[in-house]
Amino acid sequence: MKTNKNGKPEKRETFSTSLAVFFATLGSAVGLGNIWKFPYMTGMNGGGAFILVYLFFVLLIGIPIMLSEFYLGRKTRSNVVGVFDKLKASRFWKLIGYFGLLSAMLIMFFYSTVAGWVYSYVFKALRGDFRSLSSMGLAEAKAAAEKAFETTAGGTYEPMVWQFVAVFVVAAILLGGVKKGIERVTKTLMPLLLTLIVICAVRALTLSGAGEGVAFLMKADFSKLSAASVLAAMGLAFFKLSLGMGTMVTYGSYFNKENNLIGTSFQVAISDTLVSLLAGLAVFPVVFTFNLAPEGGPGLLFATIPLVFSLLPLGNLLLVLFFLLTAIAATTAMISMVEVPVVIFMEELKVPRKKAVLLITGLMFVIGVLTTHPQSLFGGVTIAGKSLFDLFDYLSSNILMPLGGLLITLFVAYFVKKNELIREMTNNGHLKTAGLVTLLQFVLKFVTPLLLIIVFLNALGILKL
Repeated sequence: MKTNKNGKPEKRETFSTSLAVFFATLGSAVGLGNIWKFPYMTGMNGGGAFILVYLFFVLLIGIPIMLSEFYLGRKTRSNVVGVFDKLKASRFWKLIGYFGLLSAMLIMFFYSTVAGWVYSYVFKALRGDFRSLSSMGLAEAKAAAEKAFETTAGGTYEPMVWQFVAVFVVAAILLGGVKKGIERVTKTLMPLLLTLIVICAVRALTLSGAGEGVAFLMKADFSKLSAASVLAAMGLAFFKLSLGMGTMVTYGSYFNKENNLIGTSFQVAISDTLVSLLAGLAVFPVVFTFNLAPEGGPGLLFATIPLVFSLLPLGNLLLVLFFLLTAIAATTAMISMVEVPVVIFMEELKVPRKKAVLLITGLMFVIGVLTTHPQSLFGGVTIAGKSLFDLFDYLSSNILMPLGGLLITLFVAYFVKKNELIREMTNNGHLKTAGLVTLLQFVLKFVTPLLLIIVFLNALGILKL
């Protein structure tokens, strides 16, 4: 146990307020997928109908697993590996912690690459690199925007420099610890992100294509719902909330005893969905105004958005704001992922925070920068037909995270006593939520595991509908 200068046990840091808890956990859940994936998938799968299905699965998958992770973290005040020692569980369950550790590392190898692209686009927008697109024909401007992204992502040195910047920013924040680092930054950045995304959405809704864009995103079209749509909603309910990789266990260990775990989980899930919908409202009215086809993924973020925003009055200012909010989303997500291995190093290996942060972020940068760019040292290496970038993504998202989430669900459902779960979730009886905890345990035992197995099989391509 860590001691202070007098040799007495040093109290573990916690978040100071419920608002700090909310912003930190929301910052973990909100990421680039909120901007380039969820809005597009919503529009292509029935808009409001898809949202209803997604929220249904959030209730059956996302919130139960989030609460399980919160329980494990706050109950034990430990990292995702040490949790099971504190609960005197068998060594088998430590697999959850190791899956979380490996997931966070693999994700950061390639996620820091993408975050570097975002940081570079903030700089490009500030410099006015996309102003010239407004003087070109639409086809020429689209080609120029796509070329700019190819240069950013496939260059020899530029992507490496910006990846370093992204990792450096996260390291600097985590060196401050829980209160002076994670809490202070997320309490500042998350309100800023929400403000910026509202500004962008309001501006987009004044355009001629606003009605079509809103209809694409929000109109409930149940005819577009299919079995594949339901599977997609099921997967998003798990993957989109930063579950199965130890982040919510880690943040849960920083909650204080007065925090309402159930209330926080609902607030985060709903707010995360609203951020995604606001991102869609900021983008799709602009896309439809200029008669472009909506798309998801990096193409939307790095090619379409610079193109369409450059065609608006004061569009460059809007572009700066949009990429700034995107950089915030990437940064807060990275903070939570890097904190997972950092706190494991601190508590399991007794490494001081400063050294742990520098070791982890240094390793992430070195491996990431050597493997995840086309022009990097191992950029052309493929394994099973996948680049190392895609392999890291596949292993973490399709195998480690679903397995980690499933094991967490089974452990809390079948190995945690009901009265212990009720005591922790009701804050020793101060919250009148015992009935909800009983319902939660039922869902964890009989519903969530089955749905997670379906998500897992679908992620592996075994179950196709």
